[in-house]
Amino acid sequence: GPEAAALTGDDADEMRIVAAGARADLGHLDQALAVLSNPPPDPARTGSTAARLMYAYADTLLALDRTAEALQWFIRSAAADLDGVTDAEDRVGDLTPT
Repeated sequence: GPEAAALTGDDADEMRIVAAGARADLGHLDQALAVLSNPPPDPARTGSTAARLMYAYADTLLALDRTAEALQWFIRSAAADLDGVTDAEDRVGDLTPT
């Protein structure tokens, strides 16, 4: 609603993570990706919210079988995740061929 549009920065990103998660839980992966793509995550950002947004984006791409793109975003999430709030590094390891 209009209240969501007024949020900026981390607050807006938190809303998008929740909204996308709700859609993904219902199997609406394309809708979830659309929520996370508008605007797209900024790979230059760091911090736990940015890391979680990139992680959600990567996880949604992975669910859509877009594995190569997902790996790129898990790598970006891991780089942004200065406080270790996600397991993005583990996910990178899982997706990287040995």
